[in-house]
Amino acid sequence: MPYRHAARSLCLASLVAALMQLTACASGASKPTPASASLNALYGQLDQASQSYETALQQTRAGDAEGAQKTLDQALDQLKNSAAQCGTTPGCDPQRFFSVFDHLLRLKDGSFIGDQTPNEDTGEAATTSLPGQAGGAINPSEMQRSVTLLRGHQLSELIAMNGPVKAALEMWLTQWRSNLMDAYVNYEYLRQEMWPQYQQQGLPEALLFGILAKESGGKVHAVSRSGAAGPLQFMYATGLRFGLSEQDGFDTRFDPGESARANAQYMNEQLQAFNDNLELTLAAYNGGEGRMRRLVGDDTSVSFYDPRIYNQLSQETRDYVPEVLAAAWLFLHPDSYNLHFPQMNNETGSITLARAASISELTVCLGSADNHLDGWFRTLRNLNPRLDPQQEQPVGATLQVPKSLEKAYAVRCVNGPWPILASDLHNAIVPVVPDAPPVAAPDPVVHYTVRRGDTLASIVRKHGSCSSSSEVARMNNLKFDHVRPGQVIKLPSCH
Repeated sequence: MPYRHAARSLCLASLVAALMQLTACASGASKPTPASASLNALYGQLDQASQSYETALQQTRAGDAEGAQKTLDQALDQLKNSAAQCGTTPGCDPQRFFSVFDHLLRLKDGSFIGDQTPNEDTGEAATTSLPGQAGGAINPSEMQRSVTLLRGHQLSELIAMNGPVKAALEMWLTQWRSNLMDAYVNYEYLRQEMWPQYQQQGLPEALLFGILAKESGGKVHAVSRSGAAGPLQFMYATGLRFGLSEQDGFDTRFDPGESARANAQYMNEQLQAFNDNLELTLAAYNGGEGRMRRLVGDDTSVSFYDPRIYNQLSQETRDYVPEVLAAAWLFLHPDSYNLHFPQMNNETGSITLARAASISELTVCLGSADNHLDGWFRTLRNLNPRLDPQQEQPVGATLQVPKSLEKAYAVRCVNGPWPILASDLHNAIVPVVPDAPPVAAPDPVVHYTVRRGDTLASIVRKHGSCSSSSEVARMNNLKFDHVRPGQVIKLPSCH
């Protein structure tokens, strides 16, 4: 690939040198133990990946795009394998692997062209943290997921050279940016219920976020025009198949934890059917697994974008797959796209009502507490999915709230003017307009009594121009258009 900023190679080389120095320092023990020997071996693989990065840069500058691509692919595979071992090796620093992976990946997809990452000039290791973390080193299992995403399939291979996904990235970063940010905030408060379900099934959190962002934006009570319901939009029959049903009048499709569990089970079922092809699995989730299996047949290695598959799908499904992948990618790498998710304290607490109140009333009296300018209605609904937001809950009822609201509730919603205002607004009387009496539909036919001297033709003429003699004859089973005085016949209504 063309490299338009060759001068940047000095910065990149310094980064590689810094990474290599970190590796050398980590392996400098005078008398290695078995544990340190394993660690040194892993850091040796990291060293090789860093050298491959420099080699790929040189190949790119020399115009050998094919050679550079091969070098990068080999380095990414090597890094993936060593990263998988880092999580179980004492003393292993996953941040080093993540930093090298991030640079290899962004060289692979060309995003270094005209771009520069923080700390590149100094050669210092990046301090990237995953969404939802306050900062510092990434959890090894999370770092591994960001490298491989799904059973050895690198998400970068679905992203880097993919036009539809790049177009979806632009949409999330522009027209849908506010939707993405809302989805992130909503997800953060639901994370402790949803993420463990995915984690238990061995699925990456980024995938969960991508589906949630596209399906509902993290609105637990979302219902589509087709009847799909809940944060992950299950159809009723599919939900039943995975244990989502009515419980004491509550549809558990709206329960975030149960919905995530069912979704994870569904994804694993379809991943097995489609040989871990994530794109085909997502297409099945949106367009129906039966249809996808008929289209794919026995060739589960077929690309989602193969015309035999892609051209037979609805436009909704063709858009859905790259949009989910793009949201998942942004969840993992926001900084690479000049995107900054808000730093949040998503710890959940609870309040015991000191006075009867509905979720709507609590939203009014809490206002913009904790600098939450959009108010707390959506979050309170999401955390208490079984409650009608307009129904007052009695004194002593316990509600789930963000931990940061426990003190705000005590200050704002127990005494003072705000709960009084909230109650006054909530109990406002709206005039009820009685339903208008139903208007009888006009009779589709009229009845006419034949007079002496009438013929069918003369009756039709007197009736108007909305019928004909033959039509009236058929309506009355008349033969030869014969009528007799006193006979009652039907005529089409002209109104």
